[in-house]
Amino acid sequence: MKISIAIIGAVIGLISGGPIGAVVGFLIGMYIEYAGSEDAQPRPEQTYRQAPPTDFSRHLLILIAAVMNADGSAMRSELELVKRMLVRTYGEQRAAHLLLILREMLKEKQEVTFVSRQIRGEMAYSQRLELLHILFRISRADSDINPSELQLLQHIASQMGITTPDFLSLRAMFVSSPDSDYKILDVNTNADEEEVKKAYRKMAMRFHPDRLLGLSDNEKKAAEEKFLSVQKAYENIKRKRGWS
Repeated sequence: MKISIAIIGAVIGLISGGPIGAVVGFLIGMYIEYAGSEDAQPRPEQTYRQAPPTDFSRHLLILIAAVMNADGSAMRSELELVKRMLVRTYGEQRAAHLLLILREMLKEKQEVTFVSRQIRGEMAYSQRLELLHILFRISRADSDINPSELQLLQHIASQMGITTPDFLSLRAMFVSSPDSDYKILDVNTNADEEEVKKAYRKMAMRFHPDRLLGLSDNEKKAAEEKFLSVQKAYENIKRKRGWS
């Protein structure tokens, strides 16, 4: 599969929609490339369910639909967030087409386990982590992530091969709790100052854009939001425990 359109989509998405736009732009670009091939042209009666299993855009929409329906109904705030994300990434016309597909998907139960496992085999770990980050943002579009949404996100993370510490750290960035700052740093609440500093340095090295050697500018920018959460968590712990 050629990836030129996917790369262009990622660049356009990054410029217009930031890190999330880059991820979505890349996935949609891969969809466009496949859809443009002779073998992939659908017949008029073909539905989205008959799309090829390697269609990353379809996989993305399936997970989005599942997350939106996790609490029993798709909220308007969630749909608006997805719409803005798609429009910024690929323009009004393409976004309108993808939203029509999404609306159909919202009417049915989605094959989350299968799709998540497919993504695990097709995407790099860092990309899967960014995808999970997008799903968390959609879940919180209505200012709350309820238990059913969290349970689904945990299942998706597990099937995509996301480690438990990474899931808990990412969850703590969106779900506030007394120990959220500690979970973000992946350290126990009774950790001493040296242990917290060590955990912070480890996470900073992992997410700081300037330290992510070998990654593209897009991937470095995608790490900025996580790094800021890590930095904020460390500062909160220092303040609460009176460390200088």
